[in-house]
Amino acid sequence: SPSLPEYFVVPSSLADQDLKLYSYSFIGRRMPLWSWNHPNGSALVRMANIKDVLQQRRIDQRICNAITRSHPLRSDVYKSDLDKCLPNIQEIQAAHVKLKQLCVNEPFEETEEKWLSSLENTRWLEYIR
Repeated sequence: SPSLPEYFVVPSSLADQDLKLYSYSFIGRRMPLWSWNHPNGSALVRMANIKDVLQQRRIDQRICNAITRSHPLRSDVYKSDLDKCLPNIQEIQAAHVKLKQLCVNEPFEETEEKWLSSLENTRWLEYIR
């Protein structure tokens, strides 16, 4: 995938040929990508959706098993679909534009009474929380 870095971390139990094969199943060929690690062994892994719904369960299970085997405590994988609970990049950018307009373009004295509600309406604070 041209949008992935040249080098990235993957579970050692996944063979190179499996990675190549599975990569075609992900939207944009965006394989699971290790993003962050906690001292307790937890890791944040980001991945795109799998294109073929029929293959999704098999590929997902194979990758989750590989991640579990790579965990020092063999902890199970917890998955969360962040598309459902987090804003997309366009929403974040729009909120940032609204925040800038509120802070730069509007004279504070004229908007002081409604400034906090205007700030809330940008959704910026909600998104960065």
